Amino acid sequence: MAGFTYATLTTAIQNYTEVDSNVLTSTITDQFIENAELRIFRDVPIDAYKKQSIGNLVTGQTTINVPAKTIFVKGVQVYDSTSAATGANEWLEKKDETYLQEYIPAETSTGKPKYYAMFGGATGVSDTTSGRLFVAPAPDTTYTFKIHYQAIPDGLSSSNTTTYLSQYFGNGLLYACLVEAYGFLKGPADMLTLYENKYKEELDKFGIEQLGRRKRDDYTDGTVRITIPSTSP
Repeated sequence: MAGFTYATLTTAIQNYTEVDSNVLTSTITDQFIENAELRIFRDVPIDAYKKQSIGNLVTGQTTINVPAKTIFVKGVQVYDSTSAATGANEWLEKKDETYLQEYIPAETSTGKPKYYAMFGGATGVSDTTSGRLFVAPAPDTTYTFKIHYQAIPDGLSSSNTTTYLSQYFGNGLLYACLVEAYGFLKGPADMLTLYENKYKEELDKFGIEQLGRRKRDDYTDGTVRITIPSTSP
């Protein structure tokens, strides 16, 4: 599949805007790319960035750190085992932190956790976590847990020359970058609108792939049927 590398995407941004590197320096285009990537990450969940992290709860401790670069937590499993993420396990129910405080207001009761809530977040690029989970009741032993989460991956850069987005959603990434570029250059409003619409069109297709086709199979669910607008009069 044709896609972009860091070098070819940077060149494409300059070619589409007809502006050279004297105006669009690498620092500026790097910001376009980062902004575009963050926009895409929040517009559609991407299977390639689903992650898992395994650890052990601390007896009597009601909070645990979530992995660095977590966008959101998809679910938490707690296993009966204290040595491996295998065998019998239960999914924790996600609740608001206030619910957990009411459930165990004194935080003195212990048992196998049943609920969790997310709070806090990273405050700097050097932070090793992206927030914390509050679990209740406090664990009565060092249960193994597994966090399923959506992560922000390393972005496209001169030292990371290809990414999943650049290879498999390259046109959408380009259009999102061009929206950033035309906004920065204060270019013609019609060009800004053009690339915004092109980005949204590609995002719709990408969303169908990520949230539709990748979530089903033909044997179980039948062939996906998508209406294709006709160009005939």
